[in-house]
Amino acid sequence: MALLFPVNWPEPFGLVMIEAMACGTPVIAYPCGSVPEILLHGVTGFVVHDVEEGVAALNRVGEIDRVACREHFELNFSADRMAKDYLNIYQTLIHRKSASMTVEEGVLNWMEVGSQTPSTT
Repeated sequence: MALLFPVNWPEPFGLVMIEAMACGTPVIAYPCGSVPEILLHGVTGFVVHDVEEGVAALNRVGEIDRVACREHFELNFSADRMAKDYLNIYQTLIHRKSASMTVEEGVLNWMEVGSQTPSTT
């Protein structure tokens, strides 16, 4: 069983994906919008580019460790984790001379994209 998320527009977040991962359910999705930032290919599901890759991914869904999928959710998307991240961003903005920050400075660089292990920061 997996969540099929064939969204082909720039979805800003995709709450349904983290809800699936919270249940240990892998996600199969196109690389649109937030998908590449949320999914860890081969760990929490598969990022696919067309229907054929999606079908192939469905045949591989048994390779996904559902406990690791849940752990990725807990480390990156729990209410506590997300609230702490927002507070850190707000504190950083309050203590800067300028409210302008870049991804490289860490405001949006909250997860190690492409890592095979969930972020612990």
